[in-house]
Amino acid sequence: MHNATQRLGLLGERIAARWLSQAGYDVVATRVRVGRRDLDVIARRGDTLAIVEVKTRQGEEFGGPVGAVGWQKQRQLVRAAREWVSRGGQMPGYIRFDVVGVLVGAGRVRVCHVENAFQLPTS
Repeated sequence: MHNATQRLGLLGERIAARWLSQAGYDVVATRVRVGRRDLDVIARRGDTLAIVEVKTRQGEEFGGPVGAVGWQKQRQLVRAAREWVSRGGQMPGYIRFDVVGVLVGAGRVRVCHVENAFQLPTS
């Protein structure tokens, strides 16, 4: 990945973690490596654990950041979350998958948090 792209992604993850904290979540971990997969942010509020995928963009030319989490990425996130929990991660009452889109540009930042963006498959 290109350095500028990495820096933008890291910035977006920091913005998302700060936003989640201000929204009442306890940020459990950021940038968690599980095998070959990454979990951007893991946050807890009450008995709900949110596995949060952060997508950061500088513009909307290629679609919004939230729409960038397709079925393949969803499958990867589910596998990584299951692996993290099985390795001793905190087991909550409920696991939810959220997407936080961060749009950076023109001297301002917009954050779009989609709670329960997709479901954990039962199988």
